[in-house]
Amino acid sequence: MYRHILIPTDGSELAHRAVAHGLALAKAVGAKVTTLTVEGSFNVYGVPESRMAQMSAAFDEHAAQAKAHSAKILQRVAEEAKALGVPCETVQAVHDHPYDAIVATAKSKGCDLIVMASHGRGGIAAVVLGSVTTKVLTHTAIPVLVCR
Repeated sequence: MYRHILIPTDGSELAHRAVAHGLALAKAVGAKVTTLTVEGSFNVYGVPESRMAQMSAAFDEHAAQAKAHSAKILQRVAEEAKALGVPCETVQAVHDHPYDAIVATAKSKGCDLIVMASHGRGGIAAVVLGSVTTKVLTHTAIPVLVCR
């Protein structure tokens, strides 16, 4: 069946439900897991004009905060995987388009399943807001298990 499952997470409660489901599935089928967080890159337009002189410091601060946030999320998943006896690798990515990072990581790590959450928005909300899950579904040939 599945031998290597990618579980992307943003640390939200909804995403954590998908993490728990993915880890349980991995344990049941004897698969290993790679868990992934994707943080957005530094947005220069988000820095107030008054801080432009300190741009380097703002960039460093953003990078440190993003890395610490991702590390905390990934540590939680790794601890849960360890408790279940599931081999788990953690990956931090910085990318402006999370779906691209998810698809690329699944491909580069040789994953044969992606388990991820979806808010389940439909209609105009899905069109206007977009959906990382929908974009992953449309940009990968790897099977995706969507948890709501």
